[in-house]
Amino acid sequence: MSLTPFLVALFAFAAICLLFAAGHGVHARRRWRERRRFAATLRVAWCMVFFALALLGAFAGTTLVGYRRLVAEVPVAHIEARALGAQRYAIDVSTPDGGHRRVELAGDDWQLDARVIKWTPRAVMLGAQPLYRLDRVGGRYRDVAQERSAARTVVALDDARWPDLWTLKRAFPEWLPWVDADYGSAAYLPLVDGGRYDVTLAAAGGLVARPADAATAQKLRADRG
Repeated sequence: MSLTPFLVALFAFAAICLLFAAGHGVHARRRWRERRRFAATLRVAWCMVFFALALLGAFAGTTLVGYRRLVAEVPVAHIEARALGAQRYAIDVSTPDGGHRRVELAGDDWQLDARVIKWTPRAVMLGAQPLYRLDRVGGRYRDVAQERSAARTVVALDDARWPDLWTLKRAFPEWLPWVDADYGSAAYLPLVDGGRYDVTLAAAGGLVARPADAATAQKLRADRG
């Protein structure tokens, strides 16, 4: 799990609010024992306020876990392919933060999908920057009939169980007015034995796939021929 400075700030805010809530709770109990009912009630009210703020901060942070800041065209994945048989490949997906997944795909191409979050201009002025999160990698057949009938292979790259900002925005669009756009982006290239690929994401939000070396580029040209 990668934590951006914004995420750290959200969780720190939640922790501080929780400490304030606990402090007011302790004082409320003390005032109640002293039979100072009004003072105890006031402390309980402040305890609830800070506890609600702590929950809000923690929930906001949780919805952003796994997302990374997108400030320019940045590398998001490196993919290596090894043939296992006809239209079957072993795929290694590596990410800049040290993540690694090895999966088997069926098809002629690999396809990588990502989720992208962009903010409203007002949120951008306050320092919010676009975010991305790799979603899945799958196999893809070039023949449409085979794509409809053959076994498909899709593997999730994100195992998070908590709801994230992308799914919340789609489920409750009116609740998150500061999110300007939420959409998916995908890139794919042909699978070749020994192929090495780099995938980047532009600030505009689109995934871009390129061969990572000259040997892969040559194999791709031969595959197109």
